[in-house]
Amino acid sequence: MITIVHGNDISTSRNFYISIRSKQENFEIIDGKNFDYNKLIQTFEGNSLFANEKNIFVEDFFSNIKSNSNEFKQIIDYLNKNKVINLLFWEPKELTKTQSNSLKNADIKQFNYPQVLFAFLDSIKPNNLSSIILFHKLQEQMESELIFYMLIRQFRLMIAVTEEGKNEIDEIKRLAPWQSSKLKKQASYFTKISLLNAYKKLYSIDYETKYGLSSLNLSSRIDIFLSDL
Repeated sequence: MITIVHGNDISTSRNFYISIRSKQENFEIIDGKNFDYNKLIQTFEGNSLFANEKNIFVEDFFSNIKSNSNEFKQIIDYLNKNKVINLLFWEPKELTKTQSNSLKNADIKQFNYPQVLFAFLDSIKPNNLSSIILFHKLQEQMESELIFYMLIRQFRLMIAVTEEGKNEIDEIKRLAPWQSSKLKKQASYFTKISLLNAYKKLYSIDYETKYGLSSLNLSSRIDIFLSDL
């Protein structure tokens, strides 16, 4: 059986992947960078400790190969024509439809963030109370800790796009042009000082919550933070 685990909710997909792997007694983990056609043949047709039952886990395969390459086509053709036992691909991102549909009989496990998360993150700006409403709605589907992590990331990205060309972080380099433009517009609603102060405040909330230095829970702290923007 071939399984593909992917999605933009990397934490949940990774936990799901680890939970499946932990149930296997005999398995092999292959870095997707090294999973070429020769490795495929060696793994499934060569002599190995997994002769009776092969449990193969491949990480980052689709991320490290072009879908229009001959190597990719060879691998996909082999997997579609041959019965492969317990092969699981894990990807730290959401695959395209072309990628996820390339393996005809694969069991697809997709883990994505709820759409309201992105509406919430996009709504963050000074004096915008709708962000609080969206935050409460989002809490029905996500834990406060994960929402808080995404909130910190959003401010980190907004600060980063205002520092274009100055020690650009990897997350910014990976963004599509339209994503960068949207972040720049959102950041423009803040002054540079207010962005930095908000980021420092988030750090304080994180520190105080971790060490039990506040009588308020994280959800209440986020409420207050959003109200004070």
